[in-house]
Amino acid sequence: MTETSLPDIGPGADHAASSAPVLTFEDVHLSFGQVRAINGVSLEVRADELFAIIGPNGAGKTSIFNVLSGVYRPQRGSVHLHGTDLLGKKPPAIAKLGVARTFQNIELFSNLTVLDNLMLGRHQHIGYGTFAAMAWLGRARAEELRHRRVVEEIVDFLELEQWRKLPVGMLPYGVQKRVELGRALAMDPKLLLLDEPVAGMNLEETEDMARFIIDIREDLHVPMIMVEHDMGLVMDLADRVLVVDFGTPIATGTPDEVQRNPEVIRAYLGGESEEETS
Repeated sequence: MTETSLPDIGPGADHAASSAPVLTFEDVHLSFGQVRAINGVSLEVRADELFAIIGPNGAGKTSIFNVLSGVYRPQRGSVHLHGTDLLGKKPPAIAKLGVARTFQNIELFSNLTVLDNLMLGRHQHIGYGTFAAMAWLGRARAEELRHRRVVEEIVDFLELEQWRKLPVGMLPYGVQKRVELGRALAMDPKLLLLDEPVAGMNLEETEDMARFIIDIREDLHVPMIMVEHDMGLVMDLADRVLVVDFGTPIATGTPDEVQRNPEVIRAYLGGESEEETS
């Protein structure tokens, strides 16, 4: 894919150039009654980084995303995006601050077209009211055209041209997942949360999605956190990996470091390390 401008998408050069972490998630604890969903998890995400979170089912990965999105509020810890405290803010406020999310189970409007679903991702950037939209004059017209240009750039970026005017309910599953990714990009994210982006995909669809994730990092410079069960994808794409088990952090490091960690091998891979078998 050729380099694309997409001037309204991504955190911008100032954020990419900053040495400070994009996100700090420090000593977070979240419990539901006696169940500890997150038990002292800390992580940092840097500019242009693809950070992955892995662990068995029930390990707390989705709970971490729900804290980042404002769905859950932890009992302890701190979460900051570019220095702004996210805790206590509602999901719409966090979305306006630049946290965009895709979902494991597709959350699209199946009767709307690809273009309409992508335009929904621009809603938080719309500054005109209902009556101005109905009249479609002056500022409303100019702003609408600007948002549509951004959406068309995303259509080109994700290679959705042939489906752009079709209802998403008619599209193959892998293309629907791509549309959901596009809607998240339309929000102009400063941090992109990818919740199992290749779940349920065949090999070809997985390879396509991997390519687009790489392009988002390299061309748009949007930092990402990915939760994914496809270990091949994680180890190929991630810059760093956090392993959690029953809400507790086991290890953080590069893919190679994590794969060699004895605790990870025992807790996640279910085997023995080379040191134990030698």
